[in-house]
Amino acid sequence: MKKIVLAYSGGLDTSIILRWLQENYKAEIIAYTANIGQIINKKKIIKNAKNLGVKKIIIEDLNNIFVKDYIFPMIRAHAVYEGNYLLGTSIARPLIGKRQIDIAKKFRAFAVAHGATGKGNDQVRFELAYAFFGKKIKVIAPWREWKLQSRTDLIKYAKKNKIPIPKDKKGAPPFSVDDNIFHTSTEGKSLENPKNSAPEYIFQRTISPEKAPNRKTIVKIGFKNGDPVSINNKRLGPAKLLGKLNSIAGKNGVGRVDLVENRFIGIKSRGVYETPGGTILYAAHRAIESVTLDKKTMHDKERVMPLYAELVYNGYWFSKKRVNLQKIIDKKRKYVSGEVKIKIYKGNVTILSRKTKNKAYSMKKVSFEENKTFNKIKVEKFIKFHSKQLKKA
Repeated sequence: MKKIVLAYSGGLDTSIILRWLQENYKAEIIAYTANIGQIINKKKIIKNAKNLGVKKIIIEDLNNIFVKDYIFPMIRAHAVYEGNYLLGTSIARPLIGKRQIDIAKKFRAFAVAHGATGKGNDQVRFELAYAFFGKKIKVIAPWREWKLQSRTDLIKYAKKNKIPIPKDKKGAPPFSVDDNIFHTSTEGKSLENPKNSAPEYIFQRTISPEKAPNRKTIVKIGFKNGDPVSINNKRLGPAKLLGKLNSIAGKNGVGRVDLVENRFIGIKSRGVYETPGGTILYAAHRAIESVTLDKKTMHDKERVMPLYAELVYNGYWFSKKRVNLQKIIDKKRKYVSGEVKIKIYKGNVTILSRKTKNKAYSMKKVSFEENKTFNKIKVEKFIKFHSKQLKKA
């Protein structure tokens, strides 16, 4: 019997897709779940898949790979899309797509399938990864093929096929939610109208800053070769380190963003994102680089960051362009080591201190008390040169 590897979350959409694939392709479905730190109920996933006739269910823990090889390189790039989005969903899809193709090859499946909608970015991200690693493997995108046109249609289909329909905290079908160890995104329903404020009950990993503790939290993050390696002098693996920061930041109301973004395919969308630990890491990484890297290297990184962020957003993680930009970003990462002390208080992240053995920051040169090595004549020449440049411009 021909086989299809489905990216399966165990939720409503992919459960409906699982049944639909069986009906329309007469194929054996291999349900693949990548554990990348989302809220996951293995028993429920297995139960749901088995109830829908699936015999092969694969749940794979990719947490450390995801953080070390995908999230950390992106943080080193300080990649932020359109000034606000820390790319939590974008960075996850290439890894899942790659693993789907690996499994498809292993079990000789003729196709892979995903549950991304026809209006979203994820269909592009999944399918670019499929194309890169599995050129001869067919791609099935149900949202672009079936006659179901809306969430209402999906719910009707689920009821007809006796597929469980989850409820949100108000007893209605849920918002569209994606989560992993780096972030949670919430879209759809009342959020589709940008004039509506996000209801407090949709937030899953952060409390509101107003309800955060009335005391500050101090955290020290140690860096080595550009990556975080410790919290408060305790060394932790990539996934555990990010998980610890998520907990600290979430309790203090850090990491909420409500934004309207421009999707790759040209549609604007509104979403609410929670990236607690990531928000701290971005701030801390910038702080350690400020005392370890030279001006030219830092400015070169700033210039390539928007392009890097857009490549990640658009699903070009495996592209030569992104890989080449990563080389520019990582050119001097071996110098980026030290410790950053941070104060976290009611949604705010404040840098308190930076400590490093690196010599990029010179106390002698910067001090107001020592001017013997300060060449005033050179500074005057410098200003005159740029005055001429200004007149030419």
